[in-house]
Amino acid sequence: MNMDVTLRHDQLAERTQALNALLDATERAWWQQARERLEQSPDANTAAILGSQCKRHLREQAPGDSGWSSVQLARALLLATVLEHQPGDARRPLLEQLFQWGDDQEKIALLKALDDLDSHGACLELALLAGRTSNPQVFAALVLDNPYPSRHYAERAFHQLVLKALGMGLDAGRVHGLAQRQGVTLNQLALDLMDEQLAAERPVSPSLPRLIAFDLLSPAQRQRLAGLYRQQRLPAEWRDYLPDT
Repeated sequence: MNMDVTLRHDQLAERTQALNALLDATERAWWQQARERLEQSPDANTAAILGSQCKRHLREQAPGDSGWSSVQLARALLLATVLEHQPGDARRPLLEQLFQWGDDQEKIALLKALDDLDSHGACLELALLAGRTSNPQVFAALVLDNPYPSRHYAERAFHQLVLKALGMGLDAGRVHGLAQRQGVTLNQLALDLMDEQLAAERPVSPSLPRLIAFDLLSPAQRQRLAGLYRQQRLPAEWRDYLPDT
């Protein structure tokens, strides 16, 4: 991609407010020093060092039901600060470098913040690479409550991401933009996954119906799903999607 990484300043301002509300006096003093240090040396090394220190200097607490911890907010804001000091064409390589350097928790913070840090999708290849992880927590940071994939993924890549989320036992209801991606192709992929789970005698994913556009199912497909539900081979959550059973 040739486009530059562009920050969402309004979202980052909200993250800053959320973090400030959580910090006590000692944490606030360290956070001020950390930001000043990064302003003086806005490079990958300084950002990585300060990001690793967040866990030691800040309590791990979450603001309400946002899904973000104080440490994750701080790491995301450090990333935003160092990006703001880079020329446009240097931002994407810097984010890629910091992702490679980071431990799992630092990767999680970067992925959760990716839509704030990269509004135009310049880091799509980084996101696709991150999506290959076998770590459920890292993968969840990319796929759950994160608008980045829905904004920038092509159809095939988005479908693969959602199917992998179900395979990892994640809740498809927390995938942004899923309703807008429904269609005949995703219907068939969802039904294929269901058949694989049934054949392997594994539980069918409760949130799998979220992938399906039920009005686009064929009569034969609807009839089969209704029969499976009556046989109690589908989770109870499917009842709401099969009103004729």
